Amino acid sequence: MSPTAVAPLTTPEAEALLGAAYQAADAAGVTVSVTVLDAGGHLLTFRRDDRAVLISGETSTRKAYTALQLNAPTADLVDAVQPGGLFHTLPTALDRPLLFIAGGVPVRRDGRLIGAIGVGGGAPEQDHAFATAAVESLV
Repeated sequence: MSPTAVAPLTTPEAEALLGAAYQAADAAGVTVSVTVLDAGGHLLTFRRDDRAVLISGETSTRKAYTALQLNAPTADLVDAVQPGGLFHTLPTALDRPLLFIAGGVPVRRDGRLIGAIGVGGGAPEQDHAFATAAVESLV
């Protein structure tokens, strides 16, 4: 590894992120699905509680993918996709649909993007808080 390289997000780290998000959601009494992707957009870990609605799994994955592709929390991107916003036409420009609802958060190491986490199933503000708490626990 070169001196400027950043270690990639590992599967154990992804599982720790998933566990931290679930712990935060459980403490709030919310049932969620969680997806963690590596920097290349590959699935590292996923969990959907049996009590969660089926769509929460797709929602968590799309939130993670959006945070990864745009290297920003999905909560920060909502205004950008409104008519006249910076990314108004972006969702149709990519191969996979993006989701601009809070709950997707990039994972960084040494300032570089190494993956993303998406949480779906709660209110958008809750999902964002659970994903953020998970990322903060990785440090």
